[in-house]
Amino acid sequence: MNLTPCQCLILACGNTLRGDDGVGPWLAEWARDQFSSKAGVRCVARQQWTPDLAEEIAHTASVIFLDCAADSAPGQIHLVPIKPSAELPRLLTHNLTASDLMAFCRTFYDSLPHNAFLLTVGGGAFDLHEGFSDPVQAALSDAKGVLEGTVLRLLAKAPVSKVARQA
Repeated sequence: MNLTPCQCLILACGNTLRGDDGVGPWLAEWARDQFSSKAGVRCVARQQWTPDLAEEIAHTASVIFLDCAADSAPGQIHLVPIKPSAELPRLLTHNLTASDLMAFCRTFYDSLPHNAFLLTVGGGAFDLHEGFSDPVQAALSDAKGVLEGTVLRLLAKAPVSKVARQA
């Protein structure tokens, strides 16, 4: 694992073979290209978040978690600050959240990023196929804009506001 401290870690989760669930990795790939010239930005995409990621999160100034939200309207974009969970999750879970990873950082590394945000795009189609539903496809441009603006504000150490947009 790359433990060189970075200013902004972008950490995506999702399955690119399950329709809208792949929006997190898709945004991470876009960000990797978009910020390739910025030494302070690192992008990681996984099918699921695992406890080993806590070490890298603990060594970064800011983290942006990217995911699809099954509990939001398809295409709806949310950017919210993340705090650690009150309790550690069970280590054998397959459903770690951004808050759970932050709890691991606090407990095992006694460190938290200065800034932590979760950027989600609501999804509605999770069947076995590649590509996105029409509402998610229509939201990609706005989601890229929110991600880019957030990264640039974090790199400039400027305040970041919560976002909620309906596509």
